[in-house]
Amino acid sequence: MVNFTAEQMRSIMDSKFNIRNMSVIAHVDHGKSTLTDSLVCKAGIISVKHAGTARYMDTRADEQERGITIKSTGISMYFEYNLEAGQVVKSTADMKSVKEEDLAERPTEADAITVNKHSFLINLIDSPGHVDFSSEVTAALRVTDGAVVVVDTIEGVAVQTGTVLRQAMAERVKPVLMVNKVDRALLELQLTGEEIYQNMNRAIESVNVIIESYKWGEQDWSVDPVKGTVAFGSGLHQWGFTMKHFSHFYAAKFNSTPAKMAEKLWGDWVFATEGDKSKWVFSPTVNSNGGVDRETGSKRSFVAFIMDPIVSMFQAVMNNELNKKGVPKAFNMASNVGVNLTEEERKTLTGKALLKRIMQKWIPAADAVLEMIIVHLPSPAAAQS
Repeated sequence: MVNFTAEQMRSIMDSKFNIRNMSVIAHVDHGKSTLTDSLVCKAGIISVKHAGTARYMDTRADEQERGITIKSTGISMYFEYNLEAGQVVKSTADMKSVKEEDLAERPTEADAITVNKHSFLINLIDSPGHVDFSSEVTAALRVTDGAVVVVDTIEGVAVQTGTVLRQAMAERVKPVLMVNKVDRALLELQLTGEEIYQNMNRAIESVNVIIESYKWGEQDWSVDPVKGTVAFGSGLHQWGFTMKHFSHFYAAKFNSTPAKMAEKLWGDWVFATEGDKSKWVFSPTVNSNGGVDRETGSKRSFVAFIMDPIVSMFQAVMNNELNKKGVPKAFNMASNVGVNLTEEERKTLTGKALLKRIMQKWIPAADAVLEMIIVHLPSPAAAQS
């Protein structure tokens, strides 16, 4: 673990446009604390092995015993991101974090932090989801400028989700959305890519109905995957993505721009091939025909280009599929998406453990969520208006 000195912390606080004060809010058991574990893991506070089960932000004995968050807990994280280029500056190992009580103890050998325009300080508060502790959520929202709303992709927007989101809107706290527990839809319910898309879309629409109902003035705070204000993934398995990740990947392949690709990869678009010609088609029949365009027979683009590769990876690992040489197909698939597994990981990891490691390296949740926080949540200076 690497601590800040008080001087280093104070130095970062001078960059008022590079600070993000935000809360994590959700219905009970939708995965707030587990998702926060992913961010803390990126900070190097807990190991990859324990992330998702450590519940690091539950500091009280009764919270650990009962497995729920009772009191709001804050943590500050240092992250480097290039807003102009739209990319993370440093690797996972370079992120640092500090709890408020750690500031009193000056470390003997603190790593030097050079504060520059790419340095961001994220002050995160993990709040309870249980209705009995809603006063803790109100207190957290009143000292923050933005909120990550976490929704279970299977259960959707629950009663308390609506309550905390209405509180956020009343306190003028800008929301972004994390559609969580996609791993459950794949591993437990074994839903198809189209069924998962429909679940995700319903969650987004339900959140936007609440935001629209309680909006003030001309502020358009609705969440939209195309704009990058929605992330999808699994806090437990530490993988996640926004449309930005895949739009950048496919923009290079289709000789397009990431912004245009993001529009095509969500909604009712399909990539249709007729004869020797291929083109993007907006399909009016894809929703009523099981996610397939009735005229061309092409799948919804989100399913074909994003969910199908993820589903294939899950099936290859969990079914232990082998190629003709007797080598697990998952190793080649991982290599094709830029994931390098060590020799030890190849020999010792199987099943869920191997799947978790591949997904963590392929589409890390912390990168997606932290990028969404920095790009789309306001700084204190901007939020005051």
